[in-house]
Amino acid sequence: MVQQALERLADRLPGWARGWSRRRILGSAAVVLLVIVLAVSCLGGAGGRADVPVLADGADAGVEGVRSPSDEAGGTLRVVAPEIDSLDPQRSYSPGVWNLMRLYARTLVTYSSEPGKTDQLVPDLATDLGTVSEDGLTWSFTLREGVRFETGRPITSQDVKYGIQRSFASDVVVGGPTYVVDLLDDPANPYPGPYSKEEDDPDLTSVETPDDRTIVFRLRSPQPDLPFVLALPSSSPVPAEADTAGQYGQDPVSSGPYAVTSVDPEAGVLLERNPQWDPATDDVRTALPDSVVVRTGLSGLERDQALLAGSADIDISGTGVQVATNARLTDDEDHDLAARVDDVTTGSLRVLALPTDVAPMDSPDCRAAVAAAIDRRAVQDALGGPGEAVRSSQLWPRGLDGGPTHTDAGPDRDAARAALEKCGRPDGFSTVLAVPDAPSTLEVADEVAGQLGEVGIDVEVRPLDPATFYATEVGNPDTVASNGYGIVLATRTADFPTAGSFLVPLVDGRSVRSVGNTNYARLNDPAVTALVDEARAGGPGSWGDVAETVRKTSAYVPLAEARIQLVAGQRLHNGVVMRPYAGYDIATAGVR
Repeated sequence: MVQQALERLADRLPGWARGWSRRRILGSAAVVLLVIVLAVSCLGGAGGRADVPVLADGADAGVEGVRSPSDEAGGTLRVVAPEIDSLDPQRSYSPGVWNLMRLYARTLVTYSSEPGKTDQLVPDLATDLGTVSEDGLTWSFTLREGVRFETGRPITSQDVKYGIQRSFASDVVVGGPTYVVDLLDDPANPYPGPYSKEEDDPDLTSVETPDDRTIVFRLRSPQPDLPFVLALPSSSPVPAEADTAGQYGQDPVSSGPYAVTSVDPEAGVLLERNPQWDPATDDVRTALPDSVVVRTGLSGLERDQALLAGSADIDISGTGVQVATNARLTDDEDHDLAARVDDVTTGSLRVLALPTDVAPMDSPDCRAAVAAAIDRRAVQDALGGPGEAVRSSQLWPRGLDGGPTHTDAGPDRDAARAALEKCGRPDGFSTVLAVPDAPSTLEVADEVAGQLGEVGIDVEVRPLDPATFYATEVGNPDTVASNGYGIVLATRTADFPTAGSFLVPLVDGRSVRSVGNTNYARLNDPAVTALVDEARAGGPGSWGDVAETVRKTSAYVPLAEARIQLVAGQRLHNGVVMRPYAGYDIATAGVR
C-alpha cells in the first residue's frame, strides 16, 4: 500500500520534476508522504504528544554518555531544521547543516562520535590525523583504501584537492568558509578557483597530490588548527566530472553512507543508503536508519512541537528549544519530558568589545572603568536566567581545556570610579553602544547601559539592522569610528573547538579587516601578537597566556555563554551530543 501511495504521489509531481529519474521522483514522493505524516502527528495527541513509546534515559544522558543505546538498524530518521543555506559542502556556513553533511560528505579527518569526546578529531578518509613537519608548514595525509563515491569511482587525493579548490571561486561558490584560502593562497598571485579559464591562471601549488592516495599541504605560516579546517565539509572531496558549479548543492555526490536523492523546497530533503559506502572504511558512522528525511524551513516552535509530539527525532538547528518550550520542560510535573533533555553550553560567548581607536576607549583606564562596573548576574537575568546563559568572566568558552579560571566577584563601582579618575574623566563620559536590533540583545544592552550610568558613563543604545550588523556595521572599522561606537555588544562563536579558532579573530591585530572584521575592539597589541605566534608554534607561550594578556587590556568584557536545552525525539536511540554542532550526532543516531 505504501508503494502504491508513493507511485500515485510521484505521478502528481510538478512539471519541473518531469526530467528526474524514477528513483529521484519516488524519493521526492516519499518525502511528501513523510512530511504529511509529520504534520498530521504534530496536530494530534493529548497535550501534543503522540501515542508512541518514549525512550528517555534521564536528563543529560547524551552529554557524556549515549542516550538509549542500541545497534538496531532500520526505519526512517526524521529530522527538522530551519532554512538550509546550501547542501553544497563548499557553500554551507551552518553548523547544523555541517552535522547533516556527516551523512554524505566525508573529510580527511572528522569529529569523533565517542561520547564526551566529540570535540576531538579522528581519521576519516585519511589513515591517521596527518604528519606535520618540524616547522609546522607542511602537512601530509594518506587516504584509506577502498573509499568510493556513490558513483562507484574510487575517491582520490585529486578529488580532495578539487573540493578545496572550489572554495577559492568566491564568485561562483558563495557563502562557505574560506580558511583554506587564507592558509594556502599566494597573495602575490592569487588562485582564482577551478572555473576560471584564463591562460595565465596559476595552479594551487600549495596543495600537492603526488599519487592517488597522498595529499600534501604547504602553508604560508604555521597553523596547528589545519586538521580542524580539513574537518569542515568545505574540505570534502568533489568529483570534477560531476561538478555543476553553483548548482552542485542540488545533487551533491556522496562519499558517505547516504546519498541525497531528493531536494524539494516545500517537501524537504531525502537521503537514502549509498550502496558504495563500505563500513569497513568508516570508524565514525553507524548508518543505522534505512533513510533520513529532513523537513526544512520550520520555525523554532514548530520544531519543538514536532519533537514533543513524536513526529521528529532530531532538531539540527543548534539553537536548542525555544524559551516557551523550556518553560514547559521546567514545569513538567511527570518528569517524562525532562528525562529527554540534554543541557549544553554552546561556546557562544556574548561580549562587550571596546574599540581601542574610538575615544575615550583608546584609554585603557576608561576601558577598565567599563569592565569594573559590569554586573554579570543582572546580564544573565536579562538573557533569561541560568537556564539560558552561564556567567562568563573570561574570554574563553567553558568547554575548552587549558584556559584561565572563571571567577566573577561582581561589579566594583569604586574601582570603576577610580579608573575614571585615572583616565581623566572623573565625572564620566558619553558613548554609543552598538547592538543588533533584536529583543534579547536590546534587553542586555539596556541593562548594561543602566549599570554604566550608575558610575557616570552615559550610554546611548544604538539598535542596528541584524542582517548587516557584523558585515558592514561593526565589521567595518571606518563605520565604527565615524559613528563613535565606543561599545559593541557582540557574540563570538568559533567555527571549531580550539582556543586559537576562538581567540585569533578577536584579538590578533593582523586579523583587522576593512570588511567583515571580527576583531571588534581593533586590538593591536604587540605583546598579544607575539603570544599568538608562540602559541601557534607550540612554544613557551600558551593560548591561556593570550587570553590573560587580553583581559588586562580591558578591550573585551566577557558577559555570558549561551546555554541550550536539547530535546531528544521519542524514538531516538544512540543520542550523543555533538558539541561542535550543538546537537545530537546525526552520524550515529538511530530510531526504533
